[in-house]
Amino acid sequence: MPATSAGILMFRRRGGAAQVLLAHPGGPFWRHRNEGAWMLPKGELASGEQPADAARREFEEELGAPALGALHPLGRLRQKGGKWIEAFALEGEFDPVDLHSNLFELQWPPRSGRVATFAEVDRVAWFTLAQARRIILPSQAPLLDRLQDLLDTD
Repeated sequence: MPATSAGILMFRRRGGAAQVLLAHPGGPFWRHRNEGAWMLPKGELASGEQPADAARREFEEELGAPALGALHPLGRLRQKGGKWIEAFALEGEFDPVDLHSNLFELQWPPRSGRVATFAEVDRVAWFTLAQARRIILPSQAPLLDRLQDLLDTD
């Protein structure tokens, strides 16, 4: 059975337009990628963990700040690699200069025997929905449409 992740698409309203907070993955594989590389902060559910709890935990681990406030379900979608993601929208604020991501280790360069440490998220930024559609992972783009539908019903 494919793994399930949960994540939060934080949004704010500026001048009548919505902006979303997206994260750029850290590590050497993503270093020079921009378009199609950004994503919502997310991670795998622990055994028995509820998706909303996992989404809040992952947001805090990857960004260094708690995800406070009401979560609005955006539903599930299947990513390109087969993993499922359960997403939630959260209206809030986060200053990208406050990013403090957890770290992971990876043998780098490959087969070198050396282990390097990288931030799981190397940067975050606010984007309009139009900007976000150009840079988000294609498999997560439907979440932007779902957020727009949610905002349109407000």
